[in-house]
Amino acid sequence: MNEEQVSRGPIGEAVLIAGPTASGKSALALELALATGGIVINADSMQVYRDLRIITARPTQGEEARAPHRLYGHVDAAVNFSAGTWVADAAKALGEAKAEARLPIFIGGTGLYFKALTAGLSVVPPIPAEEREAVRARLELNGAEALHAELARRDPRAAERLNPRDRTRIARALEVVEATGRSLLDWHREGQPPLLPKDSFRAVFLAPVRDELYARIDARFDAMLGAGALSEVEHLAARHLDPLLPAMKAHGVPALIRHLRGELSLEQAAMIGRADTRHYAKRQFTWFRHQLPEFEWVKPEEARAWLAAIVSTARDPD
Repeated sequence: MNEEQVSRGPIGEAVLIAGPTASGKSALALELALATGGIVINADSMQVYRDLRIITARPTQGEEARAPHRLYGHVDAAVNFSAGTWVADAAKALGEAKAEARLPIFIGGTGLYFKALTAGLSVVPPIPAEEREAVRARLELNGAEALHAELARRDPRAAERLNPRDRTRIARALEVVEATGRSLLDWHREGQPPLLPKDSFRAVFLAPVRDELYARIDARFDAMLGAGALSEVEHLAARHLDPLLPAMKAHGVPALIRHLRGELSLEQAAMIGRADTRHYAKRQFTWFRHQLPEFEWVKPEEARAWLAAIVSTARDPD
């Protein structure tokens, strides 16, 4: 693929770099930021947590020092951080980039964040803490399938779309209908406009060959363990946070916590962490293919040609 093939017109207001975990997104984003004087803005739902630098493969402090980085490690693990909150934070980062005449470079693997950025997001009112805690208490006491049956009585349309064992989504749908009296599906139809409308950005999805990607995922997980991921998870576990919080479900975290409790050997925990990450990568391919068709799919080895076209357009928009 040459520059003519990857270049599809003006660069627009922003560049979006997505892809499965371990596909080389961060390196490409940093290279683009250095070449254009841009700001790297995180669009990964786990890299927002300050407690999880190593296990989520966040950019290193040295990498962050080379170019401005935003929305990395700015949220405590005790916070149930939502896509709506991320959009609000992203709007501020986007405004900052525009004010400084810098190219905003959104990079990550969370499809919902990119969907919210480019297509808008439903606005669900904040759920009172007591409502959320009551639902989670029933979940722990009665189990996911019992709560799914309860949801089927309260909100049959939402229940029909959910797996009866999907603890997180069932709890979310039930807390919304209990707190607001309306289905989560109704709230999804009433959204806010996108921060980046159609044709205002360039977007790429790095799509490695599956077998090569899975080998990279396995190697990276082992490298994270070597870099101190287990100690990081040990500090997180010592906080005794709600296991349903997003940070507590980051890939590798639940299995490593089980290892720390003596339930699994380290190798067993690592096998689970690697497998969970590979499964997540597979889901990322599916999400972006069906939900975000505006992304250009590029093999990692062709990313430099794509990057060169972007840089050329940024320097000479005419």
